[in-house]
Amino acid sequence: MVTHFSESFLLEAERHAAWGAAQLETLTGFLPEGPWTADLPSCVYRQGDLELRVAVLGTYDMDERSWMWGWANPGLRGTEVVALAERAERYGRAHGIVELTEEVLDLSGFDDPRRAAETLAFTGMGVTGAPGYIGVPAGPATQVYFLPDDPQVPRAALDPVALPRTLITAAGLIGRSPRRVVTGYFDHHGLPQREDEHRVTAALPDGNAAEVDFDSLGRIASVRLTGLS
Repeated sequence: MVTHFSESFLLEAERHAAWGAAQLETLTGFLPEGPWTADLPSCVYRQGDLELRVAVLGTYDMDERSWMWGWANPGLRGTEVVALAERAERYGRAHGIVELTEEVLDLSGFDDPRRAAETLAFTGMGVTGAPGYIGVPAGPATQVYFLPDDPQVPRAALDPVALPRTLITAAGLIGRSPRRVVTGYFDHHGLPQREDEHRVTAALPDGNAAEVDFDSLGRIASVRLTGLS
């Protein structure tokens, strides 16, 4: 039984917190209302009048309070629909993140097992670079998580005006390392950056810079855009 996530897992989740949260907002706005269906052999997910190519990332059993990765599902193992989940497993092995390599995780020891499952889904989305995840009920006590694998899904763009809110809000999601939140966001958007003890500075596409200062406890103290006219 898992009672907490490892430090390596939390730091990985932290790296995707800012861009991932923004991307989930974008995906939510993109998906239409309506019931869903899925044809797993064809990797097709339908919701309302939208049809998307997807992968199965994992499932959460609400009765057992356990998470199973898609690549570990006996009925799906080795099929195309779990190829992205397999990518997450390979990443976990390469970086020593056990939560990404265990077939099934017993989350009943967490204070909030459902939130723990969402954190696994979020991190799986992050390490695969998927444009969000879709969690939907697949039965009375089962939640299935899909990763969109389709260019139709819009990608959240970097918004310099919203940057302070984006980074500060994301730093509160995992709460482990605000610096990882910041550098992960800039890495995701391919921005050159430099670091010193109390600051991360990134060059923005418009020729300006974003300066993020940290206090003595490592928290975000300020986010400034410099060189703006």
